[in-house]
Amino acid sequence: MNTVQKLKIIKKISQKTQEELAKELGVSFATFNSWINGRSVPHASNQDAVDELYLDYTGEKSIPESELKAKSALIIKKSAKYKDITKHIKDNPDVYNELLLQITYNSNRIEGSTFTLAETASVIFQNRIIQNKDMREHLEAKNHQAAFDHVMDSVHKRFFIGEEFILGMHRILMNGIRADAGLYRNHGVRIVGANVPTANYRKVSELMAALVRDIDMKTKPEDVVSKISLVHSRFEKIHPFSDGNGRIGRLIMLAQLLKENVPPAIIEDSEKQRYYSYLQKSQTENNHTPLEDFIADAVLLGFDIIDRT
Repeated sequence: MNTVQKLKIIKKISQKTQEELAKELGVSFATFNSWINGRSVPHASNQDAVDELYLDYTGEKSIPESELKAKSALIIKKSAKYKDITKHIKDNPDVYNELLLQITYNSNRIEGSTFTLAETASVIFQNRIIQNKDMREHLEAKNHQAAFDHVMDSVHKRFFIGEEFILGMHRILMNGIRADAGLYRNHGVRIVGANVPTANYRKVSELMAALVRDIDMKTKPEDVVSKISLVHSRFEKIHPFSDGNGRIGRLIMLAQLLKENVPPAIIEDSEKQRYYSYLQKSQTENNHTPLEDFIADAVLLGFDIIDRT
């Protein structure tokens, strides 16, 4: 694959402008434009940077086992400082509200919300109506806030993340938005923009029952992120609901992490394309390492918020 092909794939996956990608590579817009249109070829050092960016965005980058182990060890070490991380979050309103805001804003943005961070804060904390914005977006923000609160109020070490809990979260998330809130889908569905076959709707209940059994299995501390990444991949491939699967999947992840005394993962909207790329790689190629590494980084972002206190 030549440089032009790689740059075009990077641009498509990242959904960034040529100016933004040029900045990431440390070159001018004119230089990047010349490369992507085949008018010139990068020097060796620039070619290495292009190759690295390509591997990063496509998820084909090889993650050293030692690096993953180091991140896992860091997560375990940081978690050990907190006897009960859920209680710590609830006892510190500033931390609670920042996590609520970041997770609600980013999770909804990933699914297409047009609210800015400030607008999301106005809706969830001040119950304001944002002019020229669809009421569905307001409901999605408030419902996600309610679902987040429900997770925080429900989770403890002996808590079981079962189907009833998952269906309840969906009921809260889709309240006033969909008539089938809290119900598994009864029809086929496709994941938009992904070549990933979802489960036959007749098998959804059976597959979800198997998934929650696996969620409940005891996990070694060093394997927590790996297990959560795999569960997330499986859940999104099952795609059990007509709508809201991405947000529910990330709320399940929130519940799993808290249950293991680990802070919420902050999956940023700016990383959406890498997130989708790694998720698809996990689902279609059985390569879970990039997604696991990505979620480990997202957990460490959660620690950045919690460690402020």
